[in-house]
Amino acid sequence: MGKGGGCIFSKKRSTLEASDQDPPNPDRAVPVHSPNQTPTAITVENSSSQEAKKLKVFIVFYSMYGHVECLAKRMKKGVDSIDGVEGFLYRVPETLPMDVLEQMRVPQKEDELPFISVDELVEADGLLFGFPTRFGSMASQMKAFFDSTGHLWEQQRLAGVPAGFFVSTGTQGGGQETTVWTAITQLAHHGMLYVPIGYTFGAGMFKMDSIRGGSPYGAGVYSGDGTRAPSETELALAEHQGKYMAAMVKRFAAPHSLISGDSLIN
Repeated sequence: MGKGGGCIFSKKRSTLEASDQDPPNPDRAVPVHSPNQTPTAITVENSSSQEAKKLKVFIVFYSMYGHVECLAKRMKKGVDSIDGVEGFLYRVPETLPMDVLEQMRVPQKEDELPFISVDELVEADGLLFGFPTRFGSMASQMKAFFDSTGHLWEQQRLAGVPAGFFVSTGTQGGGQETTVWTAITQLAHHGMLYVPIGYTFGAGMFKMDSIRGGSPYGAGVYSGDGTRAPSETELALAEHQGKYMAAMVKRFAAPHSLISGDSLIN
C-alpha cells in the first residue's frame, strides 16, 4: 500500500517522477533549533512494543494536478526513514463531476493509491493532511472529508492524535500560511495535537536565492499555472516533515490511556 509512483503535475497531463534523490544534506538528522543554535538531532528510544509493531503515520491528501501528491510521496520517504514508524499514502474522494474535471484538464489519478474511509483514521498513530488552497483555505474535497468525521468527533476518537498539514498554492501570496491557519480549526474541534515543523529544517528555511513553498506551519509547493514542477528544496522540506512527524509520533506513543475521553472528562 502507498508505494510511490509518478507525480502528475501538469494540466497538459505530463508526468513528473517524485525525486528519490537525497535532499541537499542527506546525512542530516531531524534538527530542532533556533537560527542561532547548533542543530540537535531528535532521538527517541525504542520500546519492545514499538519494535514488534510499527507505528503508523497516515498521509491523507487531495491533489488536483499532482503537486500535493508529489509532496506526499516524498513525505512518506521521510516517515519510513525513522525506525519503528511506517507511512501510508491515502487519497480522499473527488467531489467534482467528471465532465467538470475534464474541462479543467485534470489528469487521471493513479489507481494504486487507495481512498481512505473516515473510520480508518482511528487506526493511525499520526496524521498528515495535504491539500491545495482555494482562496486561502483548503480545497472543498478535503473540507468535505473533514465534514464527514462528525461521528468520530462525538466519540472523541481522534483526541490526542498528532497531526500536521502540507499545502499547494498557485502564487507566492496565494495562502501558504492562511491555508493552514484556517485548517487548524478541524484539529482543534477533534482535540488533535497540531504539530508544525517550525524552523527545524535549518538553513533551508532561511535561504532566499530561489522560490520555495513551505513555512513553519508545514511543507508547501507553488504550482504556478499548474505546470511548475516542485523544486528539490520543496521536496526535501516535505521529506523533512515526514521525518519530524514520525519522530514526534514516537514521542507521543506512550500510554494512550492518558488521553482517553473518559479519563479527560472524569
